[in-house]
Amino acid sequence: MTSPIFPSNPPKIDGGASLSTGPVFETKIEQVEEHEMLLNLGPQHPSTHGVLRVVLKLDGEIITDAVPDVGYLHRGVEKLSEHRTYPMNIVLSDRNDYLGAMTNNWAFCLAVEKLLKVEIPPRAEYIRVIVGELNRVASHMVFYGTYGIDLGAFTPFLHSFGRDREEILDLFEEISGARITYNYIRVGGIMLDAPDGWIGRVQAFLERMKPRLVEYDKLLTFNPIFKDRNIGIGKLSAEKAVAYGFTGPNLRASGPTCDLRKDHPYSVYKDFQYDVALGIGGGDCYDRFLVRRQEISESLKIVEQACKKIPEGPVMGKVAKVYRPPAGEVYAQVEAPRGWLGSYLVSDGTDTPYRYHIRAPSFINLQALGEMVKGWKVADVVAILGSLDFVLGEVDR
Repeated sequence: MTSPIFPSNPPKIDGGASLSTGPVFETKIEQVEEHEMLLNLGPQHPSTHGVLRVVLKLDGEIITDAVPDVGYLHRGVEKLSEHRTYPMNIVLSDRNDYLGAMTNNWAFCLAVEKLLKVEIPPRAEYIRVIVGELNRVASHMVFYGTYGIDLGAFTPFLHSFGRDREEILDLFEEISGARITYNYIRVGGIMLDAPDGWIGRVQAFLERMKPRLVEYDKLLTFNPIFKDRNIGIGKLSAEKAVAYGFTGPNLRASGPTCDLRKDHPYSVYKDFQYDVALGIGGGDCYDRFLVRRQEISESLKIVEQACKKIPEGPVMGKVAKVYRPPAGEVYAQVEAPRGWLGSYLVSDGTDTPYRYHIRAPSFINLQALGEMVKGWKVADVVAILGSLDFVLGEVDR
């Protein structure tokens, strides 16, 4: 089928060469009727949360089809990993979902630890949970602030992104030396123990953060204009969410109570009491927002309990400086801020992976965009895109 996006005969430039458009992007958009048009959203539109191009098929103002064009940030992480040792690949992992870098480190290390059958010290497990949940909070704060900007509310961004998230990044910088890509969780444990007083400073942050959530809700959650722009928009039923492979907040917004930390507990999550955040209206944009807002509260609960229970002891298991996992294959996954983040590893007995594949929740969640935007207007696409909370680094890899 001839792509309606790229011409079948590209125009010529001086010298007779064809004007290169790159590989033809075959879309699922059928023939455009006389009364319809194609509209490019992106690849630099701010609401795309990265470098994404969405081709919209319009009948007047109404969207009849949409196809995301991904790949602008493709770096070949999975292929690169075959030529790097296992520790060197940890550095690559946190550059996929750079808003949830701790959980990206964690997912990769879990898979390697399964291959090596290494035991993680309890203190390291608790610190992993603390930094992982703080990273979830920081990620959802970015979502809260930028989603407000998408729909015209700028002030919430200053509170979440410009103030509270910075406090979490300060804590991360203190424990790992970095603010975005941490390379902190290592095979067998963590890079370094928490410095003196760090747990106390985390607890002090929690006490400051709890009352601020009331402020968050006044600014955005219960703002009547914000609710009007979200309630009933971009609904996705539970059946379709499961069929598309949704996980994480986007799935729970549609109803299913599916959370790896509860259903298949890893690390020490079984030691903590917290609720699974669920949607209330059937998987619309507002539900996806509410789930992430509630997850901030639940993650703070987990961090508070972990800080009180954290044991003393070493933070690294018995792992050789140079290791060659036995031949075999494993799969490990964690509940990342955007859903189930999985690492599939195949070892051939050398110090580099034979195969490494990432189950990227952002990539999977984005596949339902065409289904979700049909029948809505272009202004609603901005809301639907933002409510999916994807990161293009993870989509493209």
